[in-house]
Amino acid sequence: MLIKYFVIAVVILGGSAAFAGQTSWDDGSMEPLPANTADITVYRDPNCGCCKDWISHLGRHHFKVIDLPSDQMDAIKKKYAVPKEAASCHTAVIEGYVIEGHVPANDIKRLLRIKPAITGLSVPGMTTGTPGMEMGSRKDPFNVITFDSNGVADIFNSYRDY
Repeated sequence: MLIKYFVIAVVILGGSAAFAGQTSWDDGSMEPLPANTADITVYRDPNCGCCKDWISHLGRHHFKVIDLPSDQMDAIKKKYAVPKEAASCHTAVIEGYVIEGHVPANDIKRLLRIKPAITGLSVPGMTTGTPGMEMGSRKDPFNVITFDSNGVADIFNSYRDY
């Protein structure tokens, strides 16, 4: 129970940033894809439009995407140990890491370069303005969080005023 409240506090309050923050997830600068990067497998609800938009975002950043629509998203999240507090609409897997929700491609690239001892990254929920969730000029602040097998989270990147 204590871990659950810790995760919620980190996500909502911003916690102490373990990694440098950025002001824009799509500022025109594309970090290079690390050499020999594996394909990213994306599990998504067959009817989800924002998931398709996130996949397009990954493609613009040169990821090779394996798109696997599924009616079993709860089972997939359980299989990959996604904490409920970190859940979003789609789950992806790349090089042993789990990517949950609308995580910016540059953050995934950085994850693959630094290879921290975590289970994965998440942008919990469906935050307006994240990759795949663009809605006009509205851009809500959000955090990209880390999670591990205990559900413990920290801030990987934070987006404000982008």
